[in-house]
Amino acid sequence: MKVLIITYYWPPAGGPGVQRWLKFVKYFRDFGIEPIVYTPSNPTYPLLDETLISEIPEDITVLRRPIFEPYRFAQLFSKKETKTISRGIISGSKKQTFIQRLLLYIRGNFFIPDARKYWVRPSVSYLSGYLKEHEIDTIITTGPPHSVHLIGKTLKERLNVRWIADFRDPWTTIGYHDKLKLTKKSIQKHKVLEKEVLTTADQITVTSFTTRDEFSGITQKPIAVVTNGYDEEKVEEGSLDTKFTIAHIGSLLSGRNPLLLWKALKQLTEEDQEFTKEFELRLIGAVSDDVLSAIKDAGLSPFLDVVGYVSHSEAVRLQRQSQILLLIEIDSEDTRCIIPGKLFEYMISKRPIVAIGPKGADIAKIINDTQAGKFFEYDEYADIKSTIFSYFKAYQDGALVAQPEDLEKYSRKALTQEMAKLIKRKK
Repeated sequence: MKVLIITYYWPPAGGPGVQRWLKFVKYFRDFGIEPIVYTPSNPTYPLLDETLISEIPEDITVLRRPIFEPYRFAQLFSKKETKTISRGIISGSKKQTFIQRLLLYIRGNFFIPDARKYWVRPSVSYLSGYLKEHEIDTIITTGPPHSVHLIGKTLKERLNVRWIADFRDPWTTIGYHDKLKLTKKSIQKHKVLEKEVLTTADQITVTSFTTRDEFSGITQKPIAVVTNGYDEEKVEEGSLDTKFTIAHIGSLLSGRNPLLLWKALKQLTEEDQEFTKEFELRLIGAVSDDVLSAIKDAGLSPFLDVVGYVSHSEAVRLQRQSQILLLIEIDSEDTRCIIPGKLFEYMISKRPIVAIGPKGADIAKIINDTQAGKFFEYDEYADIKSTIFSYFKAYQDGALVAQPEDLEKYSRKALTQEMAKLIKRKK
């Protein structure tokens, strides 16, 4: 069965946005699905990871068409500011430069739903003929960027193809929406487009339980939760770090800044000499200036190792050799739905997870159900501190390890089988 997948993010794009559908495509043929990928030929990717290209099946059809992106013109003002915003690292309003405020206002109010909106019309024109010529009657769009869903909506209306709209993140309740300086008119336009997509698609897939519940209040169309997951990564196995490394892999946005965690770590360095000798805080990926300033203000600079962005395979290697893995989500009701793909890779590394997030977070249920670590709300200072110290004692005894349970259902292959069943479901 042939299916067309419309996605903005595709190798050599790096970061988590590309992983989900790259892995589905990798395993679809095992379940009778022949994937055809449609993606831009000249995208503006904030992160690149050439190693992911090797995971694309050699004879998969990948269609590429040009995209016009205003980000290129914005770079005439400030290349650094534009790239920072496109990566999602937005400073608090008090620390934003004039250029940042201007770019955010333009991004939020002139490009709805996002700056890739100009890809919609030429894509519909090209794909209308392609779908007819190759007799493809099922399409999938995956967002963000949510403008991709408008391609699916128009093709659905023109050709009556079966359309699955996949949401890796929510739309109007995404955490950064309130930072885009949206006018009331812009907010309403987003909500209208969101509802049109949710009520026009034949099937909706989401990555979290909270997003499913949120969308069910907008549409009567079927909504399935197909989470992100882990793949069996072939990476060079190394020994565990000799130091007591607490590592965070991925972007640390301004909102992911647990001040009480930094305070707890600083106090542990003051209260225990052995902890002071062994502790290292390792940040792998893009880190906002706000987070770095908070860590410095807490007095943790002597223990900090900022690695920066690395390839996916290198990130997997580093997380497997770390003593503890740190997972931080923004303390907001809007982020309860976020289940980052790295959670599942964390779990199969068999390193204890310390997760901090909002009350009612979906990640708490998964971590608790699998016994992969501990989840804390932002105000649980004493519990965070005591847990980290107990992990340190286990590290000293050579007994620090996690033994998560029931992980098989989160494997990429098992999840691809779930998605394949949804694709094959009749209208």
